[in-house]
Amino acid sequence: MASPSAAPEAFTRAVAGLRAESPRPEILLEEIAAPQRLAPYAFALSATVLRGGDEVASGRLILLHDPAGHEAWQGDLRLVTLITAELEEDLASDPLLSAVAWTWLIDGLEQYAAAYTAIGGTVTQTASTRFGELAGPSPTADLEVRASWTPTSADFGAHLYGWCAMLASTAGLPPPGVASLTDRVKSA
Repeated sequence: MASPSAAPEAFTRAVAGLRAESPRPEILLEEIAAPQRLAPYAFALSATVLRGGDEVASGRLILLHDPAGHEAWQGDLRLVTLITAELEEDLASDPLLSAVAWTWLIDGLEQYAAAYTAIGGTVTQTASTRFGELAGPSPTADLEVRASWTPTSADFGAHLYGWCAMLASTAGLPPPGVASLTDRVKSA
């Protein structure tokens, strides 16, 4: 990976846009080491989503930049994400969950007018039950979303907010300014 001081202006502007924004308080962002073999320049954030003090989802958002461009990306900048969340057991068997989870990404990007092209990804649902020496807690279910897209606008804050909206949906957070019934009962 090239030295950060030699980074192209398009990459440094994109990184500044990602650093400048602050999502909702339930989503904790932290800069992490970026993968070094995917593109000449990379920047990465990790996110932890808290609900009621418990971690309910996590994710990574990686910005890649190849000044030479990349045909599959249809551009020279690419955003890549991995989001994981534990699900309630009854949701894991919902045959529509994967399609709905994919719309959380599209809706989040569109909600914040984060223009993009060449979007693609996968949504995976898993259910795990422990047996024998590993027997323990009740069965668990998880959702994993892997996606990437090429930003076509310079507003990387919009892409961050769109990604955070997806994280919030994946974690089951209510929209900003709306309290869940569980929260209302606890405060009463």
